[in-house]
Amino acid sequence: MRDTALAVDGLSKRYRLGQAAPSDETLREVLARLFRPRLPWPPQRRHSARPVREVWALDNLSFTVQQGEAVGILGANGAGKSTLLRVLARITEPTLGSAEVFGRLNALLEVGTGFHPELTGRENIYLNSAILGRRHHETRRAFEAIVDFAEVAPFLDVPVKRYSSGMLVRLAFAVAVHLEPDILLVDEVLAVGDVAFQQKSLEKIETLCQAGHTLLFVSHNLALVERVCSRAILLERGRLVLDGPPGVVIARYLAAGMAGSGQVRWPPQGEVAQLLSAAVELEDGTPSAYIGAHQTFRVHLECLILQPLPRSPVSPGHPHPGRYHGFRDHPYRP
Repeated sequence: MRDTALAVDGLSKRYRLGQAAPSDETLREVLARLFRPRLPWPPQRRHSARPVREVWALDNLSFTVQQGEAVGILGANGAGKSTLLRVLARITEPTLGSAEVFGRLNALLEVGTGFHPELTGRENIYLNSAILGRRHHETRRAFEAIVDFAEVAPFLDVPVKRYSSGMLVRLAFAVAVHLEPDILLVDEVLAVGDVAFQQKSLEKIETLCQAGHTLLFVSHNLALVERVCSRAILLERGRLVLDGPPGVVIARYLAAGMAGSGQVRWPPQGEVAQLLSAAVELEDGTPSAYIGAHQTFRVHLECLILQPLPRSPVSPGHPHPGRYHGFRDHPYRP
């Protein structure tokens, strides 16, 4: 039985919108607040009286991840995916509940996270490694592999503020994956890199997973989630709504996202045919909202022919008005 890598229990994170945090105050405002009984100036901050609204970015999440699992985190924008990774990476404190991490964790959450813009690429490799908890000799041992993977050797002694976003992602990713993390958190940053680097990065992630490392992967690229992950979690408004195989979770995610949003009505404009329904089925006739790579599927259309046609758009041989069903099989080639 594999050991536990992550244990999340009743995890919740609340944000208060409209409330000024103490850290927002300037030094002058802090001093003025301390001596306000004696000083009538400066006036109160204008936004201090704004109404406070609470938003629960995470709402009572509970799940465990075993060592060696690759878990995809799915959900619409604002579902809580990035907040979850920030809590696991100890960047943000939870409001309620707990999140236990067993092992060394590397997080790749935003472009340039942990990099100082005035330092060179070489200096930032050591700085970022230290932030991740690695010792100097560990970084020195992995240094050449990091530079080769990131493809930034000609710019190693240039301040990273001169780097493009793609170069920053390559360097940050190389540092994160070459320092042998037990757990790797990746949040959509690979979308910044070029296609060749994305492919190389995915191969590296797959190598880490095969070697028994744990992965939490946030991406809107569903094909990547299905390729890399053996399990997926679906979040909706901070809550866990489904946990299971990637194909099942992706189908639920797509079905929820399309529900209602595709129902559009136009006024009659002299159409010769009217689409009544459309559905996608697998080869065996099972309805599905998700089609995997290289998988044969069937499109089922139900149309109402309104006017006589020499050739029906649904199927040849139905030129007369009436209701018709049409099928067409397609092998999907991504």
